[in-house]
Amino acid sequence: MQTELLEWVNTANGWVWGPPMLVLLVGTGVYLTIRLRLLQLRELGHSLYLGLVKRKEDTPQPGDISHFQALMTALAATVGTGNIAGVATAIAAGGPGALFWMWMTGFFGMATKYAEAVLAVKYRIVDENGTMCGGPMYYLSRGLPNAKLGKGLGLLFAFFASIAAFGIGNMVQSNSVADALNSSFGVPHLVTGITLAVATALVILGGIKSIARVTSAIVPFMIIAYTLAALVVVALNWRGIPDIVLYVFRDAFTPSAAVGGFAGATVMHAIRYGVARGVFSNESGLGSSPIAAAAARTKSPVTQALVSMTQTFIDTIVVCSLTGFAIIATGAWTTGKTGAQLTTAAFSQGLPGEVGGIIVTLALTLFAYSTLLGWSYYGEKSVEYILGERSVIPYRIVFSAVVALGAVAQLELVWSVSDLMNGLMAVPNLIGLLVLSGVVVSETTKYLAQRNA
Repeated sequence: MQTELLEWVNTANGWVWGPPMLVLLVGTGVYLTIRLRLLQLRELGHSLYLGLVKRKEDTPQPGDISHFQALMTALAATVGTGNIAGVATAIAAGGPGALFWMWMTGFFGMATKYAEAVLAVKYRIVDENGTMCGGPMYYLSRGLPNAKLGKGLGLLFAFFASIAAFGIGNMVQSNSVADALNSSFGVPHLVTGITLAVATALVILGGIKSIARVTSAIVPFMIIAYTLAALVVVALNWRGIPDIVLYVFRDAFTPSAAVGGFAGATVMHAIRYGVARGVFSNESGLGSSPIAAAAARTKSPVTQALVSMTQTFIDTIVVCSLTGFAIIATGAWTTGKTGAQLTTAAFSQGLPGEVGGIIVTLALTLFAYSTLLGWSYYGEKSVEYILGERSVIPYRIVFSAVVALGAVAQLELVWSVSDLMNGLMAVPNLIGLLVLSGVVVSETTKYLAQRNA
């Protein structure tokens, strides 16, 4: 029965994550980039200032957490296994040119992420407990001209997101950590599962403010530590730096030849895997991160949206790039390995002794744990939208318990279902973004006019 179900889900995944979906995801980013007149380039500096430098508003603002905390919560959910294993998988299957197409998804994805956050803040509401609720389910139900259609699409999004939260945002993460710690240090899977479950419960039972405090502490540390380690790998293998530029840009438009354990790849392989892994990593267009953006303390939808688009920049343009640079500069991409094993091989070759492998294992552990925290909030708000505020506490308890289960379970089916739910989440969200793109442009124009007055 499970085998038949897995085959059905994999077939569905082939349709949902086929070329039409990838074209729609990237195409929406291109369309928004044109309508917003390259906003992600023009306002990137100001966006980074708002999110990473400016910490306090001059006057009290409505919301639950700061711009910085909202950004860190969203980064917690996206900077994860995709930045370590996803980049490696893309390069192993599509060659170094896949990294170029990851950059393209990141660049255009910044416009998509911006639009999602504008709508999330504009159409958010305050629930019975006085906390903010927002995201695709709200801008679909409250923003679309056809209210009945909007409510239906909002419910669909919330349903898909609530299931994905237990898969890609929960069991997959705890299982990845358990495998990594068992392989590197011999830690039993059950011990890892119980420890992660308790650590998750201690944070998420306190709600978004507790999640934001913890992610604001660990996310900057883990990103800075990992990027510094990757930079050291590249610097110690500086002779490979010219090869990075050559391979990435040449192989993005010409087939990659077979080298060592690398079997070679066509241009279509580079595009397919680069775009797919890029979208998986930064989640632009899937509709998850605007749920965190809606909780930010701000009166202007555009202010938080400018902060939110830096999430994609940091995730894909910075962190994913450095992983790719380390893999290419060390020559590890020709070994025939893939996934986290390939990244581990690159860091092990690039750093002395066993330091490289340990760094990748610890980074994977922190990245996965932070993803648990971020996705717990996405799932919570989705469940609350469907079942009401009374479901929140039971959800948090169940979510924490499932973390332990994920560490010891066989997850082939869970992986497939999670991929399917992620793809299905994107469909109603992209409909909302395209239909409400005029609202995004209007809010942006008004904000920039007031700021420049």
